[in-house]
Amino acid sequence: MRIVVIGGGLAGLASAARLAKNGHQVVLLEASPTLGGALGVVSEGGYTWDGSASSTLVPAALRDLFRKSGRPLETELGADLEPLDVITEHRFEDLTTVRVPGGSRAAQIEAFDELGAGLGEAWVRHVDTYTPVWDVLRRHYVEVPWDPREVPQELAALFGTRETLHKRLRRDFRDDRLGLVAGHRAVAEGHDLRNVPAWVGVTNYLEQCFGAWTVPGGMGRIVDLLEKRLETRGVTVLTGSPARDLVVREGRVAAVRVEAGEIDVDAVVVAVDPRRLPALAPVVERTMPAIPPVVAHLGLVGDLPDLPAELVLHADPLIIVRTGGTAPEGGTAVTLHGRGKLAEDIVDALARHKIDVREQVVVRVDRSPRELVELWNGSPCGVLWQGRGTVRHRLGPTTPIPGVYAAGAHAAPGAGVPFVTQSAALVAQLIGPAE
Repeated sequence: MRIVVIGGGLAGLASAARLAKNGHQVVLLEASPTLGGALGVVSEGGYTWDGSASSTLVPAALRDLFRKSGRPLETELGADLEPLDVITEHRFEDLTTVRVPGGSRAAQIEAFDELGAGLGEAWVRHVDTYTPVWDVLRRHYVEVPWDPREVPQELAALFGTRETLHKRLRRDFRDDRLGLVAGHRAVAEGHDLRNVPAWVGVTNYLEQCFGAWTVPGGMGRIVDLLEKRLETRGVTVLTGSPARDLVVREGRVAAVRVEAGEIDVDAVVVAVDPRRLPALAPVVERTMPAIPPVVAHLGLVGDLPDLPAELVLHADPLIIVRTGGTAPEGGTAVTLHGRGKLAEDIVDALARHKIDVREQVVVRVDRSPRELVELWNGSPCGVLWQGRGTVRHRLGPTTPIPGVYAAGAHAAPGAGVPFVTQSAALVAQLIGPAE
């Protein structure tokens, strides 16, 4: 089969690699001059930052991608993924702090007990409620392609719940700080917890079970490795070549329209926001994208406070501080994500939290939410939660157009590296090997 993959972010790269390994003739179209999308790197003045994600949960998703498309990830990297002892540090307005470890129920009990006696048990009781949730999602939604016309009873019951994450957190926690920790991933991705189904909180269960992992040298290395994998597999990569639309004939996709004409296809994988293709836009008109945060990449010099891999400052605005990337000798690469009422410069807002780096900034790259969407041809935060019905209006891995499949944050049960990577696996599973 001749397959066109639209989009050169993680989902597009992963889809192309898997399909080419399965013997298909694959063409990848990317509107930008470079590949990687939100997983690519940002470089300026000798500093390099991860464009979006700096770590991943459920490392098996990345490992499976590389194993199923060629050599194992650890062989390609020359090292294994590195676990984070502390996934996230949370600081609250009352000046208390909790450092959340991953991969250990006992360690999380100990960490939350630092906030107050009994809070560790309250935390793990909440997380334990997601054990059956993950089992249902894994068996019927994450690891196998789902058909919205034939939803298994267990999955239908989960998707049909009226309980929101906001209500669940208020029910489970008397201490507001635990609720802030439990809901911060969804808030950081641009969602209102009153519109998010309670089952989305399963991320906290994944953190406890699998921990968080980083890629030695930064997440951008995954993009470099996948680019080489596509070259090895004979994928035709056309950067600076946006797809204009899909061509449907006799009820099935027949071609992809590009600036120079049409590319005949047997199948198409849409790994960008489907709103960008007129043929699919009406299908997703009842959904909206979750808007990315305000982002500031900072190149700093001099001594800095001890910062974890990810620090969440719970206030308005919510500020997430991520360390990592590369810097010249004596420098540090730091990325800030801001959510909420940013009535001042985000670095000034950071200083109010006693992290004042204003005199140490030598390089700075700012990106507004709109700039990020334009740069990445869509939002890496995926579809905005607008209630329980949102899941049924989202595409992926199939679409109403025969021969058209969807992958990426807009076609996965959640944003982030593992869900996006797994969405490509579902598409490859549906298309199957070349005959």
